Parts: sequence; structure tokens; C-alpha cells
Amino acid sequence: MNPWQATLVGRLPYRPWLMDNGSLTMALKRRCTELRVVRLRQRPGLPYPDERAPLGLKARRLGLIRDVLLTCAGRPVVYAHSVIPLSGLMGPWHSLSRLGNRPLGEALFADPQIARQPLEYKRLDRRHPLYRAAIEHAPERPPRLWARRSVFVRGGHPILVTEVFLPEVLRLPPPQPATRRTR
Repeated sequence: MNPWQATLVGRLPYRPWLMDNGSLTMALKRRCTELRVVRLRQRPGLPYPDERAPLGLKARRLGLIRDVLLTCAGRPVVYAHSVIPLSGLMGPWHSLSRLGNRPLGEALFADPQIARQPLEYKRLDRRHPLYRAAIEHAPERPPRLWARRSVFVRGGHPILVTEVFLPEVLRLPPPQPATRRTR
């Protein structure tokens, strides 16, 4: 499997969405008359193997796994997957376990004590579990999907947020470049 990459090379239709450094929730709200967050799953579980290193987790360490689908006027546009090490739930991330169908992005970008690490990108195919999970919710089933991820840190505790862009997002006007603090 290809590793996550720090830069994007070449022209691709998803580039504006992948490169936007602001809140994806806010970018979607500005382009969508009816944005909904549908919680698909939220429970303790094992992170995927490529998620352990960014979180500093050893094998067999559990995290709170949260999967949601963001829909625009009923059309699925983004599959989002978050992992919080269980130790973080006892600390600064304790309120995130009660988000329900509210967007995680709003909570993350509203708190100035949260630092976002640089984005990473990956073109997912059927070999990656995130592709298989996301494609279940896509009316179109392309052989590859683009995803981005980043770690957010508060009080020394990380959370990994991955956003998989479904083909329907390309029907929306692309975001304009935004700036967001990174540390």
C-alpha cells in the first residue's frame, strides 16, 4: 500500500478540497443548503495499522472510533473517520464522546488551544479499509477515492481525523484557499 504523502502532485479535481486548510464543515456549509452529519459508528476499537504511528499508539491499543457521513441536500459528499486514543477521553477530548450527530470540525476549529498538524494525502483503493467503508455510501463507485488526514493536538493528546471525499463533492463549488494555524 502507498504511504500517506505530505504533498500533492499533478492536477486533480479534488485538489481544492484536499488542500483547503480550514474547517471542512464550514467549507461545506458555505456551499450546501442542507448539510447533515450522520453518525454511522462510534465505539472503542482498534485503529487501522497506518493510524497507529501518527497517534503514538502501540499495536492492540484501543481508540474511540467515530465514523460519520456528511451529506449535502441528502447526497453523500464526505466520509469522515476519527480516532481518539482512549487516554485522551479522560483528558481534553472527554466531551467529544458526546457529539452525536454534531460536526467534529466545529469543535476542533472553535478551540484556540487545539493545534493542527500538517495535512497528509492518499489516494485510496479497494485494498484500504477506509475506501471499503466509504464506498458503501457512494452512489458512484470509482476505483479510487482521495482522502486527507491530520492530527489535532490539545494538551498533548492527539486525535486523528481522516476525510474521504466522495464523487458528489465535485458537484459543489470548490473552496477558496483558507488559512488555519498549524503548530
